[in-house]
Amino acid sequence: MQDIHPQHKSVFEVIAQVGEKIDQEVYVVGGYVRDFYLDRLKKEEDLDIDFVTVGSGIRLAQKVADHLGTDRLSVFKQFGTAHIRYRGMDLEFVGARKESYRRNSRKPIVEDGTLQDDQLRRDFTINALSWSLNRESYGQLIDPFGGTRDLKKHLIRTPVDPLSTFDDDPLRMMRAIRFAAQLQFDIEEGTYRAIGKMAERINIISRERIIEELNKIVLASKPSAGFALLFKTGLLQQFFPEMVKLHGVREVRGVRHKDNFWHTLEVLDNVAGAGGDLWLRWAAIMHDIAKPATQKFMKDAGWTFHGHDALGAQWVKRIFRRLGLPLDERMRYVRKLVRLHLRPIALASDEVTDSAVRRLIYEAGDDIDDLMALCRADITSKNDYRVKRYNRNFDYVERKIKEVEEKDRLRQWKNPISGHEIMEALNISPGPVIGDIKDAIKEAILDGEIPNEHDAAFDYMMNIKDEFMG
Repeated sequence: MQDIHPQHKSVFEVIAQVGEKIDQEVYVVGGYVRDFYLDRLKKEEDLDIDFVTVGSGIRLAQKVADHLGTDRLSVFKQFGTAHIRYRGMDLEFVGARKESYRRNSRKPIVEDGTLQDDQLRRDFTINALSWSLNRESYGQLIDPFGGTRDLKKHLIRTPVDPLSTFDDDPLRMMRAIRFAAQLQFDIEEGTYRAIGKMAERINIISRERIIEELNKIVLASKPSAGFALLFKTGLLQQFFPEMVKLHGVREVRGVRHKDNFWHTLEVLDNVAGAGGDLWLRWAAIMHDIAKPATQKFMKDAGWTFHGHDALGAQWVKRIFRRLGLPLDERMRYVRKLVRLHLRPIALASDEVTDSAVRRLIYEAGDDIDDLMALCRADITSKNDYRVKRYNRNFDYVERKIKEVEEKDRLRQWKNPISGHEIMEALNISPGPVIGDIKDAIKEAILDGEIPNEHDAAFDYMMNIKDEFMG
């Protein structure tokens, strides 16, 4: 327990004293211990630290909160757990327990247990490590399943028979792949085979628990590693069949197309490498999702996927709903980027008009920079010349966007003329004609007929009003 943050060390000492006073064994367990040996502990104080006690976790937490002088204690009696928020740390307390499962239920039968019982129910050897906070063995590492050996081997392995482990809680299959992706570890061969055998059992797990693990895979530094494992084990087919359908290459008359599954993973890694957030990464996952449904072979053009951008955008909401992803502005953001992801490359010519650029800026709004980032990530050619050419094209488009934006200010565009002003100026009542006039003003601005200014828009309205007043 050397080189631990002084704040954490002082908390451990307090918990050890309280545990001794109420005669309960206490141990630091799980991710904190694992990450210490991986040198992955954050240097700042804000960390989750889990404690197991032989006895009541709630009782221990209440006494610790009193000792620390904090009232930021949350008790969850139905789970037998308690949580303390203290100086940026999240301290989680639970009593040692053993679990057993009925075959068709994901809810365990829980009983009080020993530390050994508690370690046996852990998902992987690297998460079954613990440190004693007890007087006779303070700071001692307890590693019953060779977790430190697996850390050195960069291996994910279950403490007991993997088939039994995954049968008890099928979400552990997702967690195995999530840890493999996050830590860049391999999955031990027997554990890997068990995931393939048990993949269908993931269907008894709620979508909320699945998507929580899936999003952690999406946020890994190289998310393709996790998705490749999900695909090869058969897990991905269980909850995201549309993505699985991207896999495969067809050939007609000697003409093949690229495998859109592996291409999508390259795009996802490119976005991740550029620092893209969760939702830009989801846009990368979804950008070609409708290619299988739009795939056609044309004698003169070869393989085409016309309309996959529009159809993919239509699918976003349905897929988000089924996966349990939010149906709010984040879904709309992903849908927008999927719909627009082919547009910038279509503008990459010297003849592109300011009007076309204005329309792209208007449609993308403040997400124009993310759209361009997705487009650059979509370059996965192994031909250096083609990559350089595509990037030059995007450089040109970005210069045009900057020029037009500086001149016309369209990112957060609002019509210069409000509906109320139209009714007052033309002495008309509310009705469809108001929207028609506003659309005409918008089109004139986007086409460059008039500047994006109130007075010019007002004069234009007065000039065209007779077309709408009949």
